[in-house]
Amino acid sequence: MAPANLTHSLPSTFLLQGIPGLEAHHVWLSVPVCTIYVVIIAGNCTILWVVATEPALHRPMCYLLCMLAAIDLAASTTTLPKMLCIFWFQGGEIQAGACLAQMFFIHALCMMESAVLLAMALDRYVAICFPLRYNSLFTGSLVAKMGVAGVVRGTLLMAPCPFLIQRLSYCRANIIHHTYCEHMAVVKLACGDTSINRTYGLAVALLVIGGDLLGIGLSYSFIVRAVLRLSSHEARLKAFGTCGSHISVILISYSPALFSFFTHRFGHSVAPHVHILLANLYLLFPPMLNPIVYGVRTKEIRQRVLRVFLPGRGDAKPRRG
Repeated sequence: MAPANLTHSLPSTFLLQGIPGLEAHHVWLSVPVCTIYVVIIAGNCTILWVVATEPALHRPMCYLLCMLAAIDLAASTTTLPKMLCIFWFQGGEIQAGACLAQMFFIHALCMMESAVLLAMALDRYVAICFPLRYNSLFTGSLVAKMGVAGVVRGTLLMAPCPFLIQRLSYCRANIIHHTYCEHMAVVKLACGDTSINRTYGLAVALLVIGGDLLGIGLSYSFIVRAVLRLSSHEARLKAFGTCGSHISVILISYSPALFSFFTHRFGHSVAPHVHILLANLYLLFPPMLNPIVYGVRTKEIRQRVLRVFLPGRGDAKPRRG
């Protein structure tokens, strides 16, 4: 038996395999991944720059958008450079400490992003249901407190996972069948009883995703009820229009996350490469599409970008009527 199969402690290194079954296509897969990473950096940095330099955007919803952009940049930078090393140079080896750190930041940042999406839903709820009190209720100070709460929640909930993994015994090969150090992918390498790790991971996922989706759903149920009470059809369309960007981002963020979550735990007949591709979609698509959605649908952001890249276009006044 190989020495790697005799160890009963955390291996000093892990080997990230990439996408099982598609190793021959890694070079081709690197092209869209690299392109998406460039778009992620450009799009989210543009959002941060525009909000910072445009006084009209110094308001709570845009501060939340900046938080979302910063989280997307951090999450993608935690995973994509290493993923590209695997695709280009077969550089899948990663130190155990670096693997646990990557796992911590990936999942903690995902929890933080979910908290920001919930805060955005509350922002829309207050703006539509209590428009006259919005400026006094939803302040920059409140947004800062929500951001800190999201960071603390993600950090505290994810902090036990690396320690729970270190207590496990490892008697199998140290090859992780994934493109990054995902929690369950690392747990599956252990031998013996992993029920505590599995139960804790499932409980945290259900608490965060289920709780935040419940909060978002309740917010929009009150929003829909308030909007339907408006007498003007034009006013109803305008009210729903202010929620369009956020609803799009929710669908973009939660859909691949839920597919990946349920497929990973219950879709045992699904091919391994499908598991990994779904998990990668969750880390690739939301950070790429979020700034595009808000850039297109937010007038001030759109006009600011146009003024920079297409002088004269961003200064055009909207038509009346």
